[in-house]
Amino acid sequence: MPRILVAVVAFACPAFGLAQGAFPSRPVSMVIGFAPGGGADITARIIVKKLSENIGQSIIVENRAGAGGNIAATAVAKAAPDGYTIYLANVGVLAVAPHLISNLPFNPERDFAPITMAVVLDNVLVVHPSVAARTLAEYIAEANKRPGGMPYGTSGIGGAGHLAGELLKLMARANLVHVPYKGGGPAMSDVLGGQIPSLITTAGTAAPHVKAGKIRALATTGAKRSTFYPDVPPVAEAYPGFEAVNWYAYVAPANTPREIVERWNREIVKTLNTQETREQLLANGMEPSPSTPEELARTIARELVVWGRVVKEAGIKAE
Repeated sequence: MPRILVAVVAFACPAFGLAQGAFPSRPVSMVIGFAPGGGADITARIIVKKLSENIGQSIIVENRAGAGGNIAATAVAKAAPDGYTIYLANVGVLAVAPHLISNLPFNPERDFAPITMAVVLDNVLVVHPSVAARTLAEYIAEANKRPGGMPYGTSGIGGAGHLAGELLKLMARANLVHVPYKGGGPAMSDVLGGQIPSLITTAGTAAPHVKAGKIRALATTGAKRSTFYPDVPPVAEAYPGFEAVNWYAYVAPANTPREIVERWNREIVKTLNTQETREQLLANGMEPSPSTPEELARTIARELVVWGRVVKEAGIKAE
């Protein structure tokens, strides 16, 4: 599989004052592409607590919801490459969107400087109690009997939830109808209220509601059983080869000086490795997975190939 490294500009730029300790000298914006309450928002707010302490500056979490994270990505791609704007992007933005949207206003490999992978996580298929199905097989059977098909919500077009749903639709020949939201939080609100019968969302977003009996978990989207949902079978047990995991990674605008990228990498990796942060992330179904900028660049290149093939084979279209 081709290995394409994303170039990260390493030239010192006097205008940024890159002396060790000079950065950051003012508050930083951490952009996420989804509304509050979803997986990306939960991840960012867990990390930001310790990260802010580490850098000695306040970090403002900025929710720019819409278009599956692409609105936020477009804004970050155009932001000043000075290190004061970083983006917690998801697999949809960095590896799926280019295959869905022909006129995408950014290029994941050209317009961003990779910093580090943050977390990897399974998604989970949940249903409102009004849905009779208690297993994946029953859910598919109900979807195929229901007039118009079974609606399922996700945090947006092109995200891991959407890809998981379309893969399930393809492999199970299920009559599933995608309903995109501006984040996992609004989607969860609607499934809890019965406005939508089913949802594919992050493990952490669903967990408290599953435990409270407000929704039912039918299947997870990883290749094997999730440690977070050990009693819930993965889709792969019924359909071998199925896998659609999510991940969030930190990037900055392209041409951000190498010294600043490396500083962010050190501080975020240090944060992800602290016991407190790790425990909080794991409690929300998120596996801390720090990396080097080069490792993240290779992951993005590889995932672009993988998801491009899936989008083509599944015939997924932007809605």
